[in-house]
Amino acid sequence: MITDALDAREFKYFEDADGDIGGNFQGNLIYFFRIGQQQEVLQVRAMVQHLFGMDEVPRLYEFCNAWNHDQLFPKAYVHVNDDGTVLVVGEVISDWEKGVTPEQLDQVIIAAVATSVQLANEVAELRQSS
Repeated sequence: MITDALDAREFKYFEDADGDIGGNFQGNLIYFFRIGQQQEVLQVRAMVQHLFGMDEVPRLYEFCNAWNHDQLFPKAYVHVNDDGTVLVVGEVISDWEKGVTPEQLDQVIIAAVATSVQLANEVAELRQSS
């Protein structure tokens, strides 16, 4: 159903070796994971393209806290990579234990992608101001 929804919107995507679906949306990597015991939960995870140094972590925490206070989604958090680079990740989760219609899935996907790109744009502004 996820690929059907992406196809219907003519979004370009890929499927990796683990079967995870992802795409590049305005330079930001967005994955569509099915998680849960019965894969009944959709997790849309956006890795914002802009990297920061460890010295920027307090400012990124402040940004994410403000974003999460003011925005319904995606939930934003700071992620430190093994190499010491830091990025902001956005996440939208929908639990469909009782099922989902194609229309519901489409609405969550388009909202998650649009708001993740909005998050990425604001992180880009933050990056430019550093």
